[in-house]
Amino acid sequence: MEKILSKDRLREWVDALDDCEVLAPAFADSVWNYARVEAETVIDLSHTNTINPPKQFAFPQREVFFRFERADGVPRLTPTLPDPRPTVVIGVRPCDGRGMPRNDTVFSKEFKDPYYWARRERLVLVGLACNQPHSPNCVCQSVGGAPHAEEGLDVLMTDLGDRFHVKGITAKGGELIARGGDAFASLQAGDPAEVARVHAAASSHPQRPVAELGTVAEAIRARFDSPLWEEMARHCIGCGICTYLCPTCHCFDINDEVTNPNHGTGERVRTWDNCQFPDFTMHTSGHNPRGDLGSRLRQRVAHKFLYFVENHGTQQCTGCGRCISECPVGIDIVAVVDRVSRA
Repeated sequence: MEKILSKDRLREWVDALDDCEVLAPAFADSVWNYARVEAETVIDLSHTNTINPPKQFAFPQREVFFRFERADGVPRLTPTLPDPRPTVVIGVRPCDGRGMPRNDTVFSKEFKDPYYWARRERLVLVGLACNQPHSPNCVCQSVGGAPHAEEGLDVLMTDLGDRFHVKGITAKGGELIARGGDAFASLQAGDPAEVARVHAAASSHPQRPVAELGTVAEAIRARFDSPLWEEMARHCIGCGICTYLCPTCHCFDINDEVTNPNHGTGERVRTWDNCQFPDFTMHTSGHNPRGDLGSRLRQRVAHKFLYFVENHGTQQCTGCGRCISECPVGIDIVAVVDRVSRA
């Protein structure tokens, strides 16, 4: 399904989704981030990429698995499986869209995670193609994507100036467009050529090269014990921003949080974890196989370009560039990969 949506009718489409929670980019505190669309919200799709990727809407940073209590000496568990409203996220950039199928694989390959999928199955991603790079660190094409990639998205919108070309990619996306009714118009004769021109222009912008996938994987294997890792990680402060802002990082920790020790009540909670934290792989014995900065940087890069390839057949990086742009000490994963590949 392909339609044309005049920009002045975007709100009409959103208002038709009155049974959904709709989120769109909003600018606040000097960054773009997703915010709930309210009645008074002016939807602005002139955004660069959001600071946080949309993975949070299927895999929140903190979620409760169940609550527990001990009453009369008998333990009782209360499950908290989520039952969310349908959620529509508008303005998802293609690099972030490509991250979602990788997360889907992780949370379903060996075991279908019911908490993740309860949200994921009610999540609709409305993508917005990039007409130009938003950062010198955008490398989507260098890792197999494109400024107009459709992977992981339900709808892809392309900005044509005063209107959007809107393409339904999945059945969920087609249904979402159909709900807009008369807000949408049919394509005119010149519209497909204009869409192709916009996509080609966006793809023509040069991007930093990333070494070929097979070369990177072999280089990481060959230089697993190289002192390069420690040298390149020397300035890391272990803040974890690189993985928290990544559209595909998915490591988590599970803890029991006691809320009232006298009554034995509490919650079992899943929270995001981070391979750059010193205690990420700490054993109960006190031994830590990744006790230094270099081994933790190696883990992050190897997860993206070696381990994920071995386990799932594709690299994990989608080229959004957040980990480069937001790193407070300037660690650059593209430069790291390049240096390891050339060493």
